Amino acid sequence: MSPEDFRRHAHDLVDWMADYMEAVEEYPVRAQTAPGEIASKLPETPPEAGEPMERIFEDFKSDVMPGITHWQHPRFFAYFPANSSPPSVLAEMLTATLGAQCMLWQTSPAATEMETRVLDWLRQMTGLPQGLTGVIQDSASGAILCALLTAREKVTSWKANEQGLGKQPVLTVYTSNQTHSATEKNVKIIGLGRENLRLIDVDDNFALRPDVLEERILADKAAGCIPTCVVASIGATGVGAVDPLRAIGEICERHGIFLHVDAAWAGTAWLLPEQRWMLDGIEYADSIVFNPHKWMLTNFDCSAHFVRDPDALIRTLSILPEFLKSREQGAVIDYRDWSVPLGRRFRALKLWMVIRSYGAEGLGKIIRKHIDLAAELEEWIEGEPDFEIVAPRSLALINFRYHPAGVHEPEVLDRLNAALLERINDDGRIYLTQNKVRGRAAIRFSIGQTNTEQRHVREGWDVVTEIARSLKTGL
Repeated sequence: MSPEDFRRHAHDLVDWMADYMEAVEEYPVRAQTAPGEIASKLPETPPEAGEPMERIFEDFKSDVMPGITHWQHPRFFAYFPANSSPPSVLAEMLTATLGAQCMLWQTSPAATEMETRVLDWLRQMTGLPQGLTGVIQDSASGAILCALLTAREKVTSWKANEQGLGKQPVLTVYTSNQTHSATEKNVKIIGLGRENLRLIDVDDNFALRPDVLEERILADKAAGCIPTCVVASIGATGVGAVDPLRAIGEICERHGIFLHVDAAWAGTAWLLPEQRWMLDGIEYADSIVFNPHKWMLTNFDCSAHFVRDPDALIRTLSILPEFLKSREQGAVIDYRDWSVPLGRRFRALKLWMVIRSYGAEGLGKIIRKHIDLAAELEEWIEGEPDFEIVAPRSLALINFRYHPAGVHEPEVLDRLNAALLERINDDGRIYLTQNKVRGRAAIRFSIGQTNTEQRHVREGWDVVTEIARSLKTGL
């Protein structure tokens, strides 16, 4: 493809992209295709000869788009958001055009130095303390993996990497029973074994109970285990639970345990001074993560990982074959040593463009609006006699269930709510996700898409009540 052909096709694609952003709410939120439907449109064998871009793009529109779930739809209320924004999209276009592999300072000095500076901007914007150094990971899961690896090495005096785990005592990890599944997965990945993950009971607000945590730590020490890491949650996935960092941090300090704070979703709310109560005790944390690619208008992937002791992270992950050596080594940051993958995209560029385009004030205004919309939705749910909220609202996340009068059997209510959610998502006007709260079925309503307004939330709640009434007639 010549530069002139590229220019022409790029203009066509950008025109389509702008039209898509403008009209995304005209699509069904969740893809309405059946399994295998998209694959059936794709040839089973690759083409022998190249095809014109016009035809390829037409096939994208006709064959691919029906199978896309529209995460940027203003009535996307499922999972946590993965919101985006025009400045972030433009930055991704530049990143793709440059095609830089930013593993070393030398392989793109601007990428390294911008990442360092922009992560410190982010630290300042969110009220995190001085003394933390930031790096962009691919996900909060990747940051948890790095934290657990670092904790493992520190507690074994850096022997696990050299000798393997077979020569080490049993290492134990602690987190609440509300935590993200990434902690369990990473405990398996790094070889500690699922049996050595302790899921700690929670209180009435679904926050980890420090008293139970310390009991488990003492019991493990008595049994000859080495307590290695605590993963605390700020905004846990299911109900958005917030663990008490100060009490947990004091326990970790007392027992010499590495503390990682997973705030993947809720950390963005630290842009708002009134939400920084969650940070009480953050000074005890050895590492912290939150995702600008969830709620801060920055395209996936961009996970902000802050560490108190970067040398420990580097010592854990560093490998230096001959081909990675450079004359600047030791005088600059080489981010290849700060995460599991060697290769690194220029992810700081989109975060830099988003922060500069909106400013801390503009970003905070959007987050505050989402929280206010969720508070309004909470009032609507409480005003509906056939619905109940089953967990305290957390920022912009609400868990509720349908509970019509006269229906009290838990199993019947579970089936009813499962049927309601299925009908809602098959309808296509909104998209919600399932949850279990205290063992019973619930429905999550998460607000956080960049362009969501009150009318979209109102339309979403109207869809829920409309479909619920149709189910009620069949009871």
